[in-house]
Amino acid sequence: MRPHDTHRDVPFTLTGIDHVVFLVDDLTRAVDWYRQVLGCQHGYSYPALGMEQVWAGAALIVLWDTSHPGAAAAVPPVPGGRNVDHVCIATSTFDHDAFRAHMATHGVAIEREAMHGGARGMGHSFYIRDPWGNLLEMKGPAEYADGRE
Repeated sequence: MRPHDTHRDVPFTLTGIDHVVFLVDDLTRAVDWYRQVLGCQHGYSYPALGMEQVWAGAALIVLWDTSHPGAAAAVPPVPGGRNVDHVCIATSTFDHDAFRAHMATHGVAIEREAMHGGARGMGHSFYIRDPWGNLLEMKGPAEYADGRE
């Protein structure tokens, strides 16, 4: 076990899971299941992407329909090969240049930067991969509410 002070050089603080993105092939069935079986509340809708979000407490579960043309980038390379696109980790406010430098120091490539929605609203996101290939979206606090066109 590592002492807590080894993380002093990290330019952000983790605050929890913002959202997880599940790949589905029947969006209506998926939304109904999460609402009826788990009691999730309706979240945001992105019909152009084939995406619906449901609230699971303070976090979002994003349901992305791989049969929809808007989900072409999320379709697994092997049918049935995976059903989680990425996990979004919520962070404190942080300096974006310090984040970039920190990732470079550790040999971690930033695959993409974008302004995306999440459980806390629209904010700046950095996409990185862990050593096992899992896609992580590192997302700072909201700059404005989600659902804005």
